[in-house]
Amino acid sequence: MSDPILPQIGKRNILVTSALPYVNNVPHLGNIVGSVLSADVFARYNKARGRPTLYICGTDEYGTATETKALEEGVTPRQLCDKYNALHAEIYEWFGIGFDYFGRTSTEEQKEITQNIFRRLYKNDYLMERASQQPYCENHKSFLADRFIEGTCPKCGYNDARGDQCDSCGSVDYEPLDLKNPHCKTCPDVTPVVRETRHIYLKLDKLQPAIEEWFQASSQKGSWSKNGKNITEAWLKQGLRDRGITRDLKWGTPIPLDVFEDEADREIYRDKVFYVWFDACIGYLSITANYTDQWERWWRDPEHVELYQFMGKDNVPFHSVIFPGSQIGTEEAWTMLHHLSAAEYLNYESGKFSKSRGIGVFGTNAKDTGVPPDVWRYYLLKNRPEAGDTQFEWKYFIENNNSELLAKLGNFVNRVIKLVNSKIYNSTIPDYTGPASDPIFNKAKTEINQHLKQYIADLESVNLKAGLASAMLIAQAGNNFLQSNGFDNKLAANEPEKAAAVTGIAINIIYLCASVFAPYLPASSKSILEQLDAPFLIIPNQWTADYIKPGHVIGKAKYLFSQIDPKKEDQWRDMFGGTQAERLKKEQETAKAAAKKAAAKSKKAQQKSQKVEAKSVEASAVGGAKSMEPGKEAVDSVTDGVQQITLPSS
Repeated sequence: MSDPILPQIGKRNILVTSALPYVNNVPHLGNIVGSVLSADVFARYNKARGRPTLYICGTDEYGTATETKALEEGVTPRQLCDKYNALHAEIYEWFGIGFDYFGRTSTEEQKEITQNIFRRLYKNDYLMERASQQPYCENHKSFLADRFIEGTCPKCGYNDARGDQCDSCGSVDYEPLDLKNPHCKTCPDVTPVVRETRHIYLKLDKLQPAIEEWFQASSQKGSWSKNGKNITEAWLKQGLRDRGITRDLKWGTPIPLDVFEDEADREIYRDKVFYVWFDACIGYLSITANYTDQWERWWRDPEHVELYQFMGKDNVPFHSVIFPGSQIGTEEAWTMLHHLSAAEYLNYESGKFSKSRGIGVFGTNAKDTGVPPDVWRYYLLKNRPEAGDTQFEWKYFIENNNSELLAKLGNFVNRVIKLVNSKIYNSTIPDYTGPASDPIFNKAKTEINQHLKQYIADLESVNLKAGLASAMLIAQAGNNFLQSNGFDNKLAANEPEKAAAVTGIAINIIYLCASVFAPYLPASSKSILEQLDAPFLIIPNQWTADYIKPGHVIGKAKYLFSQIDPKKEDQWRDMFGGTQAERLKKEQETAKAAAKKAAAKSKKAQQKSQKVEAKSVEASAVGGAKSMEPGKEAVDSVTDGVQQITLPSS
C-alpha cells in the first residue's frame, strides 16, 4: 500500500464522505447519484486542483435489519455483511467511484472509537438511563426489535405484517403488540410477552444550545445546501429530545461496561449494543482509522481540515444534529461538518424505484445495458436532484449520449486528433507559437476562460450540475472555434500558418477538457490523455493555450463515445419495468394469444378443406392432421421467442 493521503500544512485539506450505504440494500441509481457519485465528483475536483483530499466511505453493517436479513438467508450477520460489502464495492468500482478507502463499520476500530466517545459523553453528564416496556421472546430469551414481531395488521387485516410496518396498507402508526396474533419472527409458535428493559439516552435537549450555535456558524460559512439547512432548522425549531442510543441486540457495537460502578448495571448492559443511528456516523472515523493509524490528523484538526459530507435528504439529521451533538458533548477538538450537500430524490419514469417489484435500474444491472459507466455518470449528474426531485427517463438518457457526449465532446476531440494523426502532421503538433498569438484568436481564448472561471465557481460552491454544464460549454466553445476557422484539410493546404495555430489551440482546449471533465467522466478523461500522450493537467485558474508544445507527438485517435440506437428506449423500459415473474407472465400470455390465433386459423382452413370434395375419409384425416401443423409451428416459434428474450432479474 502506498503512503496514506494526509493533511499538509499551508494547503486546503479536504475530507470528503458519502453517506454509508446500509449493507444489505442494493443501491439504485438514486442512491448512487445522491451520495457516492456526487462525493466522488467533488473529491476528484479537489484532487484535480492539487489539494490534499481524502474520500472515505464504507458499508453500515450493524443493526436490526442485518440480523433480519441474515435470518432470512440462513447465514450469520458476519457472513451476510461480507457478501454485501463485496457487492457494494463491485458496484461502485464499475461506476468509477474513486474512494481512497471503502471500508465497513463492523471493525475493532469502530468499537474502540465509539466506546471512547460514549465514555466522554457519560463523564460529561450528557447521558441518562430510562426504563421502558418492550416485547420479549421467552423461547430464545431476547427482547424483540419491532421488525422481529409479525402478525395480522390491526388496520387492514393483512396477515403478514411486521411490528414496524404493514407492507400491504403501509401503516406505521401502531405498536408492535397491537398486531393480532403476534408472534416472534424466529419462533413462529411463540407469542411475545411484555417485559421491562433499561436503555441509555443522549440528552440532545441539553446539547441543543451548543448545537444551534455551531449550526448557525457552520451552515453559513460552509454554504450548506438549502434543503440541508431547512431540515436542520425544522428539527431544532420543534425542540430536541433525548434519544435512546442502546438496543437489545447482539449484532452491534457493545456498550463499554467499565463506566458502570454497580455490577448489577454491568449485567444489564452486557448483552446490549449501541443503536445504529448513534454509531453509524462514527463509522467515518473508524473507516479512516482502518485506512491509516494517523486518522486523527484528519478528524481532530478543525483548524486545517474542511469536512464535506454528501447524502440523501433523509440522512440529514444524523449528520447535522446527532453526530455533531455527540462530538460537542465529548468537549474535545473534532473536525466538524463544514459543508453539507443533501440530494432530493431521483425517480424512475414518473414512478419510484422498487427492488421488490423490479422497477428501475439498480447498481447490479446497469452494466447489462452495455452502456459504459461514463455515460451513466454524465446523465445522472446532469439530472442530479439538487433543488428538487428529478426523473430518470430513457428517452433523455439516449439523447444526452447522442446529442451531447457524442456530438459535442466526442466529435470535437476525435476531429482534431484524427487530423493531427493524418499525413498532414504525422501525429506531431505543428509550430503554432507565432500565429497563435494573432489577436483574431483572442475572442476564443477569452470565452474559454470565462467558462473555466464559472466552472471553478460552480465546483467550489458544490453546484455539481452547473459545473458539468460549464465543462460542456468549454467543449462546445472548442467546436465553435473549429467551425469559425474552417478547420479541415483544405485549411492546412491553403493557409498552413493559420491551420497550425487553430490546431495548436484546439489541442490545448482538448487538454483542458481532459481536466475539467475528469471529476465527471474519469474514464473518458483518461482516454483523452492517452490520445494526447500527456500527463494530467492540474485545473488552472487561468488557461493558456500553450501547455502542449509544438513538436509533441500525440497518440492515436480513439472514439470516446458511440451512438445509441433510439429503439433501445422501449427495450430498456421493458427490461427494467417489472419483475422477472411479471415479464415472463406477459411473454407467456403473448405466446398463448399467438397460439390461439394460429389454432383458429388452422381450424378455419380445415373447415374450408372439408367443403372441398373429399378424396377419402383416410385422406381427409391425414389432411386434417397436416393442416394443424402450421398452428404447431406458430406455437413453437412463439415459445422459442420467449426463451430467447427472457431477461435477467433486476
